[in-house]
Amino acid sequence: MLSRPIPRTGEALPAIGLGTWQTFDVGDDGRAPLAEVIAAFLDAGGRVIDSSPMYGRAETVVGDLLRAAGRVKEPFLATKVWTSGGARGKEQMQESIRKMGRVDLMQIHNLLDWKTHLPTLREWKAKGTFRYIGITHYGLGSFDDMEQILRKEKVDFIQLPYSAATRAAEKRLLPAAADTQTAVLVMRPFEEGGLFAKVKGKALPAWAAEAGAASFAQLFLKFIVSHPAVTCVIPATANVAHLVDNMGAGRGPLPDAKLREKIAGLV
Repeated sequence: MLSRPIPRTGEALPAIGLGTWQTFDVGDDGRAPLAEVIAAFLDAGGRVIDSSPMYGRAETVVGDLLRAAGRVKEPFLATKVWTSGGARGKEQMQESIRKMGRVDLMQIHNLLDWKTHLPTLREWKAKGTFRYIGITHYGLGSFDDMEQILRKEKVDFIQLPYSAATRAAEKRLLPAAADTQTAVLVMRPFEEGGLFAKVKGKALPAWAAEAGAASFAQLFLKFIVSHPAVTCVIPATANVAHLVDNMGAGRGPLPDAKLREKIAGLV
């Protein structure tokens, strides 16, 4: 599995992670397939599992499944604070840690009340409650604010949307992450399935083999991780076959500049 270092520490993270938005918000009767997904993810060399209180029951499901499998210590667990006010933020983060078992990376979800939460995150990181802190936002309109935070506040991670069809991050935000030694997690790599709709009914191009891709999913993920500023991409899935396919994008060659443009041309 291709790995990338966290710039501030050098800790290596596998380039393909696992998101939990929508897919892990299930009741007891929906957990069995997710147990298979987590097992296959860890067995394939994955580590980064990303969640949030915004994702309903996802944090609880992740923590319970890891404990049941005896694998709590294996992944790199990331979640977020998603509320306003210092006291409520502390309560929510404590609850997230309880649900997941532990947290490696705490992020401020969609920059919500970030000026209030950031001092707490720094304090808790210094105490060892978690090892890394970061910010996230799904909106392209927030990229300017995110860039300013990277340059002024020196957080460890940023999570942003980036794909073969949505390349706004390439202009300033990814270069800013590289300049400030900020690790990058990429959300929405498939545009919530929109990229697959654009290639529906089409055969995988022969040149995909040059990038080591055996599927469109692998091609789209390899486009993302071939950007040098990207640390890890976190596609969400509840399907073990899709998970295995996604993990294949972390192996073999990556597309060069010419192939990257061909991939973007597909969508």
